[in-house]
Amino acid sequence: MSETPGWSSPDQPSNQPQQPGPQQPQYGQPGGYNAPPPPGAGPTIKPGVIPLRPLAVGEIVDGAITTMRRYPKLIIGAAAVVAAVTQIVGLLVQLPFLDDLTAVVTLDPNSVTQEQAIDQFTSAITGFLTGTLLSVFLLLLGTVFLSGFITVIVGHAVLGKPVTFAQAWEEFKPRLLPLLGATLLSGLVITIGLVLCIVPGVWLWVLFALVTPALVLERCGVTAAFGRSKKLVDGAWWRTFGILLLTVVITIVIEWIIGLPFGLLGAATTGFSSDPTAALSIGSLILSTIGAIIASTITLPFSSAVTVLLYVDRRMRSEGMDIELQRAAGHGGI
Repeated sequence: MSETPGWSSPDQPSNQPQQPGPQQPQYGQPGGYNAPPPPGAGPTIKPGVIPLRPLAVGEIVDGAITTMRRYPKLIIGAAAVVAAVTQIVGLLVQLPFLDDLTAVVTLDPNSVTQEQAIDQFTSAITGFLTGTLLSVFLLLLGTVFLSGFITVIVGHAVLGKPVTFAQAWEEFKPRLLPLLGATLLSGLVITIGLVLCIVPGVWLWVLFALVTPALVLERCGVTAAFGRSKKLVDGAWWRTFGILLLTVVITIVIEWIIGLPFGLLGAATTGFSSDPTAALSIGSLILSTIGAIIASTITLPFSSAVTVLLYVDRRMRSEGMDIELQRAAGHGGI
């Protein structure tokens, strides 16, 4: 199975087959891919969802949306399955502990002893945290799979290449475990940074934001992927932060818009009761889960696609990757 062409790093040989004739210039060499384009260069080439040149912020966002529209069965389909499985399993895990949570919320301190209150509270919190941790773990697995799978699809979409589910899975499958390890490691590092102080955590979040596309598309190791992300973000931290922050804001707005009617329907099932246990009713939780599934089906692939296109933009800006991508797409005299 051939890999997505054109994504090798400057330190790796290109995965394009060698062509007869004069040797192509390499990164960093005179006249190579770090050199500026010659005067009078031709029009922008756009074989896929983005033009093969450094991108504006709007082009990154538009490219992510276009990718989702161009490959709806692959992207929306996979996201819907992942969101449904993780959200439904998460709900099922929480259901056995609803009675304990309800008992704690409605606990009358005048009718029980302090020891009984502590026992009920400990039992409810322990069960709730256990279910929450399991839900988070399932969500992590689903997100890792979806982000890596979509990374492969976006890699093809940039070049305007068709791709099937089987092809995308075959390319991504060897990267699944390394990506899981990289995600856990980056999550740990960022969490430590956030605990120590908010600023280091945010700085690390941006610095390692491109680990997934580097690991999947360049097919490098975990350590190398962290190094590649750091190298690509260096010198463009604030721009990268701004694009990531914009993506977060867009996803929050989408989740709010989608979740609002389901929240209102859930409240309607309880007669808009002010009872604090109303939010824990089965009907309300089911409706909230449906809203979360729909929102995640849109926001998860959108965020992943933006990250990949941000990675592509950084490579085109810092490494002249547009030339290599044009070659991989069938332009540039190959």
